[in-house]
Amino acid sequence: MANELKLTKAVIYCRVSSAKQATEGHGLDSQESRCRDYARAKGYEVEACFPDDASGGGDFMKRPGMVALLAYLAGKGDTDYVVIFDDLKRFARDTMFHWKLRYALAAHNAKVECLNFKFDDTPEGEFMETLFAAQGQLERQQNSRQTIQKMKARVSNGYWTSNPVVGYRFEKVEGHGKMLVRDEPRATIVQTALEGFASKRFPTQTDVKLYLESQIPFPKNKDGKVLYQRVTDLLKRVLYAGYITLPSWGVHLLPAKHEPIISYETFQHIQERLAEQAKEPTRKIRNDEFPLRGFVLCCGCNKPLTSTWSKGQQGKKYPYYFCHRKPCPNHGKSVRREKLEEAFEKLLIELRPVSELYNLGYRTCKTLWNDRKQQSSTDASSIEAEQRNVEVQIEKLMNRIMVTENSAVVARYEDRINELEKSKRLLAEKIQSCGTVLPDFDTNFQTSFAFLADPYKLWATGCIHRKKTVLQLVFAEKLPYDLNTGFQTPQKSLPFSLLDDLGRGNYEVVPRRGLEPPRPFDH
Repeated sequence: MANELKLTKAVIYCRVSSAKQATEGHGLDSQESRCRDYARAKGYEVEACFPDDASGGGDFMKRPGMVALLAYLAGKGDTDYVVIFDDLKRFARDTMFHWKLRYALAAHNAKVECLNFKFDDTPEGEFMETLFAAQGQLERQQNSRQTIQKMKARVSNGYWTSNPVVGYRFEKVEGHGKMLVRDEPRATIVQTALEGFASKRFPTQTDVKLYLESQIPFPKNKDGKVLYQRVTDLLKRVLYAGYITLPSWGVHLLPAKHEPIISYETFQHIQERLAEQAKEPTRKIRNDEFPLRGFVLCCGCNKPLTSTWSKGQQGKKYPYYFCHRKPCPNHGKSVRREKLEEAFEKLLIELRPVSELYNLGYRTCKTLWNDRKQQSSTDASSIEAEQRNVEVQIEKLMNRIMVTENSAVVARYEDRINELEKSKRLLAEKIQSCGTVLPDFDTNFQTSFAFLADPYKLWATGCIHRKKTVLQLVFAEKLPYDLNTGFQTPQKSLPFSLLDDLGRGNYEVVPRRGLEPPRPFDH
């Protein structure tokens, strides 16, 4: 009895398996209230309460509240405590961890008391305690199995069940329940990043990374950075194309119910680009300080100029572009950043087309677009026939697999089937787009023609991503630069090259008979 009187100090442990349960049903507050009533009836003095809103899968060391409780007891030295909890299932729903926790508390001279279970240190009592702990473990495992089964059934119907990826959020939709919907503005940011990489607007993963870091709504780490692995995961996630792939569940490219952010065709372009290029290494000198780095070639060796900051006599730093290749006659020679970039800006300004040519190009493209718009509702029969042909090929290959015993041949057949399945999905997308009303020409191409009218205006914004866009869209090749005479004749991209040829009168009218040689019966 004397020993019982010493156990007057108590702490309370409460646990729910999710943050949602903390505020619903038998939440943390209700558990704590019942435990305090119990302590008051027993004459215990409650010093602290340690809550947990995570399961930990049975492992108590994965619960912050229990770790804090053990640390609290360790800091009290030889003081004896009673640890009170509401239900035996809140203690540890795993037989092994149940007894590990019991021994850990006993090491701190702590006695455990439960509102719905009486602990007994006799062999019979320990046997019953083990049975109750095993029952809790069985229920936890059965609940886990049932949850997984429900999630698999939901996935098989085309619904994503895990945490939403960046650009999506869960929302209850009539007829669907809780499903993924676009989460703006993050969805548009992700779409821009993915389509930009597919179209080479962002040439490398580094450019995608810099773009995402420049977007305030996009989530970043504590240093304000987006890790390369996160960029790679973003580019490889087929969920954005409207398909679900979960290899551990045997789910591969299952059409999903949610609205895709990009087309499957765009996703395929992204995968092809990822297969072509390796991850670009980071550089010590930021690209926004030297936007022409890697794009301007030294005329002496035809290799890209590099860049650096040079320190002057009074310690002030000055920016330079220079050639660092020893075999080159220009090795070690440099040009001031402002001189080279001013020459480049002059080159851009000279690319502005005369107004007559610009207006002619605008009217011609608008006419072509309107013609296409009228034909956009064309019957999809030809595409459907192509899709049926693909299905026939898949069926033939499947029949061959059934009668083939050679594993190497089977593997080749399976690879071919996978390729045909991809083609089938792309054709399905084209069929769905048939009949779609195209947007108004001015709405769709206003930005493009504004860029053609004056590419310098986009460059002058100062944004590194827009400057890189200018370099990619205006020039077909990198720019050769002579340290004495300046930029050499640039190779312009097709739109600017055509405008230049028209301006110079370098064109011929196509004869009525066309460009092919005449046939005998045409004479």
